[in-house]
Amino acid sequence: MRVEVAYALPEKQKIITLEVEDGCSVREAVRRSNMEAFFPGLDVETVKVGIFGKAVRNADEQELKAGERVEIYRELIVDPKQARANRAAKAAKD
Repeated sequence: MRVEVAYALPEKQKIITLEVEDGCSVREAVRRSNMEAFFPGLDVETVKVGIFGKAVRNADEQELKAGERVEIYRELIVDPKQARANRAAKAAKD
């Protein structure tokens, strides 16, 4: 079956299409994508992942379905709540 694995940085994005067997786990698809070759420093064993924008809790056990897109998530630089508070404080000053 065909699935995709996607990863993006602000300046660079990559989507890899893979043919995998039924029963392939989300984590195994991430490993097979060889995404770390395009993004040095990416740890495919510990990175958080999702399918079509929905986080996957156990990537080693969840099996993929044909046509799904696995998304590799980056770590947040700033907590979203803190970012909103910072924007609100800045707007209040202006």
